[in-house]
Amino acid sequence: MLLPAALPTPLLVIDDPELAAAGVELRLKRDDLAHPTVPGNKWRKLAPNLEHAVAAGYRGLLTYGGAYSTHVRAVAAAAKALGLASTGVIRGAELADAPRNWSLARAERDGMVLEFVERSTYREVADGRRERRPGYCVLPEGGSNALAVHGAAVVSAELAAQLPGGAGERDVVCCPVGTGGTLAGIAAGLPPGARALGVAVLRGEGYLEREVTALHRSACGREFDNWELTHDWHGGGYGRVPAELERFAARFEAAHGVPIERRYVAKTLQAVHGLVRAGDLADCRVTVVVTGIPDPVA
Repeated sequence: MLLPAALPTPLLVIDDPELAAAGVELRLKRDDLAHPTVPGNKWRKLAPNLEHAVAAGYRGLLTYGGAYSTHVRAVAAAAKALGLASTGVIRGAELADAPRNWSLARAERDGMVLEFVERSTYREVADGRRERRPGYCVLPEGGSNALAVHGAAVVSAELAAQLPGGAGERDVVCCPVGTGGTLAGIAAGLPPGARALGVAVLRGEGYLEREVTALHRSACGREFDNWELTHDWHGGGYGRVPAELERFAARFEAAHGVPIERRYVAKTLQAVHGLVRAGDLADCRVTVVVTGIPDPVA
């Protein structure tokens, strides 16, 4: 293991009276504790890609993201730990001469070279398919590719060993979805009967379903029918944290003592509670994968 992690990550039982009244058991898969600088699903998706990059003799990593991209920071940290160069192609040409925010500053501190592109053309390059740079392993935005799917599938294998009686028909494994790799991996790794539920954190109905299906085809050579996406909990779009979501996350932290990342994890937990209130997920054993850590307090 090139970038050692604390595996398997803990599985925490949450005592939630509201969910319990609906027959729902809630557990948190604490992937936020996997690695101090490459936490959660970033480690899961990067680990097999890093092994490939080193084995193939690449001297650097190149990837894409926005100004606050956790993936960009994770790639910078991982590259530094392995003695590789790193380059981040950042959405927003206007940011090139602006003071660095804390996220980009951290990536640069870890040695990443930042390149800024126009927002109008960013989407054309962010999948990495057009990029050809000698010596660099190119990772798409969010790190979601076929290797990442196999990395994320290990979450399901761990859960099958951690859940009492193993994972079965009562089990629903929930995760936030930005680019689709984590959901694709979890669904691919689940045993028969268990289901995966993705909570979209951005406006992507239809698009995200196609992305997950494409990842299954490229990673596994087949499609899966044990997963679905809900699009009602993105809070207005990527990076948006409405006041109601902030209040929900603060209450959850106070009640259970678990720090909650707002842009991904809080939306997933809020979705679980909302779906239970709507009569869905009744009598299920729900595991929410905590994919990342909160942003630092300014």
